[in-house]
Amino acid sequence: MKPASLLIPFRTSSPSLPRLPQGYGLVSVPALTSADLNPLLSACGEIPRTETIWQRVLERSSWHLGIHNANGRWVGFIRATTDQALNANLWDLLSDPAETLREEVLQTLVQTALSRLRREVGGCSISLAAPPEALEALRSAGFIIDPGGIRAMGLKLAQDRG
Repeated sequence: MKPASLLIPFRTSSPSLPRLPQGYGLVSVPALTSADLNPLLSACGEIPRTETIWQRVLERSSWHLGIHNANGRWVGFIRATTDQALNANLWDLLSDPAETLREEVLQTLVQTALSRLRREVGGCSISLAAPPEALEALRSAGFIIDPGGIRAMGLKLAQDRG
């Protein structure tokens, strides 16, 4: 994952949201389970999480978005946390590598998440770690990759078996 950050100014207009093809759906705060999300995580090369971990993660998020394709399969996901003042973080930006419209899914997730944050906590600093395939979508949304040469660091803890 490549760290990126963005400061959303208070008075900027947001670009128009990308349109997904007919049959695709963007769902705000969908009722997702580990059975829905783990195949997407695995497809993206990430380690699946237990039902307990997913429950905690979703409960502690401010909100999350999911995109399903015309067959009803979940092909994209992102979630947000925020202190409702200065900072917001976007987590788990996922888009199925087998999805033919992967770029559109990534664009839609990023633009929709930023639009929502702009409405809810305009002017806050936003950060996320993103896979390399998302960098173009992030750049087009105004993110600066490794601003000023600053790189984020992370520590991957052992999977909680809870």
